[in-house]
Amino acid sequence: MTTSSGSANLSAADTGPAQWSVRALLTVVFLGLTAGVQMSDYGLQAISLSAIQKSFAISDAAIGALQGLAGVLVGSALAIPLARFADRFSRKRVLLCLIAASTAMMVLSALAPNFPLFFLGRSAAGITEFAMVPLVYSMIPDLAPQRHRVLANLGFAALVSSGASAGFYFAGAIQSTAVALIPGDLDPWRKAFMLLSVAGLPLLLAGFFTADPPRHIASSDGASGATLRQFLRARWQPIGLFVGIAGSLMIGVQGLNQLIALALERRFEATPAHIGEVMGPILLVSTLGCLPVVAWLDRWLARRLGQAVRPLIMGICALLAVPAVLMLFSTASLPQAFVVVALFLFITCTANALVPTMLQDLAPAALRARIFALWSFVVSVFSALGPLLAGFVSTWVVQGHLLSAITVTAVPALLVSAWCAWGLFQRSRPQAGQAI
Repeated sequence: MTTSSGSANLSAADTGPAQWSVRALLTVVFLGLTAGVQMSDYGLQAISLSAIQKSFAISDAAIGALQGLAGVLVGSALAIPLARFADRFSRKRVLLCLIAASTAMMVLSALAPNFPLFFLGRSAAGITEFAMVPLVYSMIPDLAPQRHRVLANLGFAALVSSGASAGFYFAGAIQSTAVALIPGDLDPWRKAFMLLSVAGLPLLLAGFFTADPPRHIASSDGASGATLRQFLRARWQPIGLFVGIAGSLMIGVQGLNQLIALALERRFEATPAHIGEVMGPILLVSTLGCLPVVAWLDRWLARRLGQAVRPLIMGICALLAVPAVLMLFSTASLPQAFVVVALFLFITCTANALVPTMLQDLAPAALRARIFALWSFVVSVFSALGPLLAGFVSTWVVQGHLLSAITVTAVPALLVSAWCAWGLFQRSRPQAGQAI
């Protein structure tokens, strides 16, 4: 495939195993399950926000900071050093350490006596999210055959999405089970965190039996001896546009994702358990349902547009998400709000589904984990801005009307994402007369 100079190096990662092995396939499944359990932790937290807010007597702005910044502070500080370590040494050992650390931080969060310590515990738990992303997407090209790499990435995303939806759907059941099993006077949400932390033990044990694949260095990775700084300097324009697309999109997505449960509970006086039972299937259907759509669009449109199809899909979806989120202003009932949220999440999940594949195409194998760590940090900073801005808008501008605050935060970000997507599409689309 030949593209313009804006994407000439997008085929850097074009080698891998010739075929699947059973152990490699099981390792990809394990990676998805591990990340899914971690995401269920965030789903449980999102459903428990009203209880957490009452326990610590904090404002919407503080809740926005918790949902946005708490996952960034410690995780972002450690992600790139951990990824550098994973690029040089055993990725399996790093993975096992991350599972153990995540379990310990979940326990610490459950026992925190005040909000600053709870905030610190949730920040430390972000280590898993930040370090798991570069680790997983560094390993998948070395586990999956090249022709199956997109499907492996989408399969991993499906497992992660299942975990996230389970955190929402089973939040009420987890809390009631935890109250029945764990003695003492702890708040129900604290006991739920304690119960969920137990899942880390079987994951840690299973992790010892996973594969630690060798790195497949492509001949086109001639710059593999180059530093991360040299790579970024050489590719700064498409990378900057890519960050603008994904980062701006995540402002809108996470502003809704992290605060929607509290917003619906407050607007319609619904119970957290009911919201979780509906939001769980919505997340699952949205994130899984978009995957075959994305796979088909990528395969069909790539015949004409090559890899430029990916920013094009993201830009179109960002524009389509604007009217979807604007409908939150006029929702008159809880079922109507759920429909709007489902539409918004399906569109934005479609936009995000091929982001890992785009970075794998761009990144030399020798720098892959570090590039994904840097991507994870940058995008998560944008993700933190979503709930943080929405929380402050709710507190200081719209007097606690969270649905309005979410909308006001999301619309400008989605428009910026679409503009950056158009710029990257223009740079990377095939020129007339070039082969596809």
